[in-house]
Amino acid sequence: MDADSRVTTVAEVPEDETFLFTVMEGFDEREVVLTKLPDGTVEAYMNYCQHWTDVRLDKGSGGTVRDDELVCTRHAATFRKDDGVCTHGPCEGAVLETVDVTVEDGAVYLTDDDYRFDHVGQASDIDLSSGGRIGFDGP
Repeated sequence: MDADSRVTTVAEVPEDETFLFTVMEGFDEREVVLTKLPDGTVEAYMNYCQHWTDVRLDKGSGGTVRDDELVCTRHAATFRKDDGVCTHGPCEGAVLETVDVTVEDGAVYLTDDDYRFDHVGQASDIDLSSGGRIGFDGP
């Protein structure tokens, strides 16, 4: 695998919350969450709720996981970790957008041709003081 596409190790992905990283899609940053399944494999999903796509599942401190489901804390929607299907909430039946990753020798690699790995953690345009994206209104 290409060292530039290495995200983390499987051991660093927590079982009870998500692992957040940022990818580039052209010139745009996009956030992705990794979630560890009971068998030790990982799945990757875009970091947003299917009900309102501006609501992040992981705000930078680990997304909530309960009973093997990702939880949107704003809408109480729940998504199965293994396939991203919403099992409860306003978007029931919707599916999280997947991102291709591969595990090799205990490391997680981004293998989705639509994205390029950038860094672990939040996208740089996140305003942590308000929880929203920074606006550029201009003069």
